[in-house]
Amino acid sequence: MKLDEKKKELWYKPALEMFARVIGWIAVPIISALFLGNWLDERYDSEPKYLLICVGVAFILTNVGLVLNVVKTSRKMESEINKETKDTK
Repeated sequence: MKLDEKKKELWYKPALEMFARVIGWIAVPIISALFLGNWLDERYDSEPKYLLICVGVAFILTNVGLVLNVVKTSRKMESEINKETKDTK
């Protein structure tokens, strides 16, 4: 298989990788916060207090993670575009 054929075959791979990272940054912190918040509320008998704190922290972590992910991906895309323009010249 030639290199061009391999590139065409895997055109969807970067999109799937980014989708997985974004879903991870959204799902993992909020699900962890829900379980941890419920467990802390049951343990210390303070019904919504720790759940709300954990969800708030998860929201902040998710936003920071998503911004860092976007910056990293945009830099990677920019370097690939620059590399392609140099190759065509």
